Amino acid sequence: MTAPRTTVGQPPVRRGPVRRLVAAIALAGVVAACGGDGGDDATAQPDDTVAPPTTGSSGAGDGTGEPGGEAPGTEASAGTTEAPSTTAAATPTSLEDVEVRLREVAVAEQPVAVIVHPDTGELFVVERAGTVRALTDGAVAAEPLLDISADTVAEGERGLLGAAFSPEGDRLYLSYTNRDGDSRLHEWTVSDGVVDEGSRREVLAQAQPFANHNGGHILFGPDGLLWYGLGDGGASGDPEDRAQDPDALLGKILRIDPAVRGDDPYGVPGDNPFAGGGGRGEIAITGVRNPWRFSFDRTTGALWIGDVGQNEVEEVTALPEGRILGANLGWDQLEGTATFEGEPPAGAVPPVYEYRHDEGVSITGGVVYRGDAIPALQGAYLFGDLATAAVWALPTDGTSVGARVALGVGVDPGTLVSFAEDADGEVYVISIGGSVSRLEPA
Repeated sequence: MTAPRTTVGQPPVRRGPVRRLVAAIALAGVVAACGGDGGDDATAQPDDTVAPPTTGSSGAGDGTGEPGGEAPGTEASAGTTEAPSTTAAATPTSLEDVEVRLREVAVAEQPVAVIVHPDTGELFVVERAGTVRALTDGAVAAEPLLDISADTVAEGERGLLGAAFSPEGDRLYLSYTNRDGDSRLHEWTVSDGVVDEGSRREVLAQAQPFANHNGGHILFGPDGLLWYGLGDGGASGDPEDRAQDPDALLGKILRIDPAVRGDDPYGVPGDNPFAGGGGRGEIAITGVRNPWRFSFDRTTGALWIGDVGQNEVEEVTALPEGRILGANLGWDQLEGTATFEGEPPAGAVPPVYEYRHDEGVSITGGVVYRGDAIPALQGAYLFGDLATAAVWALPTDGTSVGARVALGVGVDPGTLVSFAEDADGEVYVISIGGSVSRLEPA
């Protein structure tokens, strides 16, 4: 697909609600966040970055059998760009004293995400086989809002991978792999809670050279634009160096205006790093491997990214508002703060947190908690790992993080696939094994 040439100005800010897989994952057959395989920097860089990473976990307060102490060997490798030293954030109450529970609110068929309608606040469960269903009064609707199961195959890392309503709630976007395994982003119009199936429109198409590292997460940011994560295209070690190639969409997080612009299926925002040339105009962030879930902090506007590692390091990157566009996370020269191959890109943004594979194997990125039900978690970043499936929290002030704490709750090992927020900022934890659970005070 030819990249559209249309550029658009910055829209008004909208602040709405918005590696190998262990055997346990075989029950779902998904490697949506899979890491290691048994199987020239041209971006405009921010002048300064967030604090250097915290590694490993805090031993205290881990009620789920997490290993205590720091993971070994997590110092930055030679050549890695270090961020300025910043004191770890304090929290009003120690996260180690927080008592929470997961209350199952629904059971679905291989759920991969939960999304919220921006006007009604209604929740919808996204199922990997290709359906989107309303979640009402603890039950998933038998009749889907939309069903594209004839157009995708739920196997490996493929299937329906992401969904998002437009800020106005009048359009629904699905991110999925088609039956050939290629990535597709499609749009439907929505009116009075009904999808017009005849309105279907292809927004973006991307060929996938291998079966893994498809990414697929989509959301609308506080800028009202659509953000779309694509992995590096798969295989192992980014063999064609796509993540650092400004002319390739793979290994990037894209930012587009999905409205039709003349003959173009979408517009390129004029302030994107390559909107004026030098690379694909859709690119917002370079150097990701497989960004399996990212989110905007609804209070600060910071972008939090969970990027799945290769064989050693899983990482969390936090990009403050105003320092997001043009960021380069370093893959595949860097895996976290460790050199993977070649020279690290100039100005690469280090993660604020990373952990090694003695603690987990495939990160599931989460959200910054901004709800009211659990005041002590306010401002903490909640995330986890597909394999361990424990819910973890990082205290943060938005630019640095404290020691990781396991909250003592989780889903079945090998199934933690996603986190979600409702209209009030309360958090849901999604297991591809079937459960959708709400995080609540114990």
